Amino acid sequence: MAVIGRTLAITLILLGLWEATVRLMAIPAYILPGPLRIAVTAWNNAAILAHNAAITLGEMLLGLVCGSALGIICALAMASSPLARRAMRPVLLVAQALPVFAIAPLLVIWFGFGLASKIVMASLIIFFPVASAFHDGLARTEQGLVDLARLGGVGTFKTLRYIRIPAALPALASGLRVATAVAPIGAVVGEWVGASAGLGYLMIYSNARMQTDMVFAALAILLAVALTLFTLVDRGLTRLLPWAPETAES
Repeated sequence: MAVIGRTLAITLILLGLWEATVRLMAIPAYILPGPLRIAVTAWNNAAILAHNAAITLGEMLLGLVCGSALGIICALAMASSPLARRAMRPVLLVAQALPVFAIAPLLVIWFGFGLASKIVMASLIIFFPVASAFHDGLARTEQGLVDLARLGGVGTFKTLRYIRIPAALPALASGLRVATAVAPIGAVVGEWVGASAGLGYLMIYSNARMQTDMVFAALAILLAVALTLFTLVDRGLTRLLPWAPETAES
């Protein structure tokens, strides 16, 4: 509670300084609106913001599920087979090195202006941290346990299921946390390139009409949605893996 109180106090102080600066320097609203103006705009356009936020949140959730599932499958395949590891490692590198922003227009052409292109965009961004973290956890399983399983005649897949996967769950949790944090990027970038709804679309639409207060209102809602989603995922992982040092509550 003390941390929350300090965070709230610092936030209020910064917002007060922001409002005072805008008023004292008479900065035009189309350049930098004050927090009070943004709050009024958000209140007056609550229905529009809620509708577009729901669309963006849906894209984030679907991208998180699809990208995480793809990353987990890729990591398991790489851990199970040296051939798969050699074949998929370049895919991981390309997924990280390729600027997804550059191929966003192509994704819109291939998958259309609807939901599909946004899900693919988010999945591509989410895929790498999940696959990389989970594979690293699988590869770093204590070798003594693996050797003991082999001496006992336990097969590769049973060793993976009963030893390596449980040992790699903390690493997977770390990857999922990172994936949740970057999930808004894919959804919003996809909406910037081509969409008819969503917070990213609303920002572009408002910016083109010099409605900077609406841009900030949409950005604030996006931040609130992203932080809420991250908090829920983080607490869920902490409850599921209370024994893991990486997921222990501070």
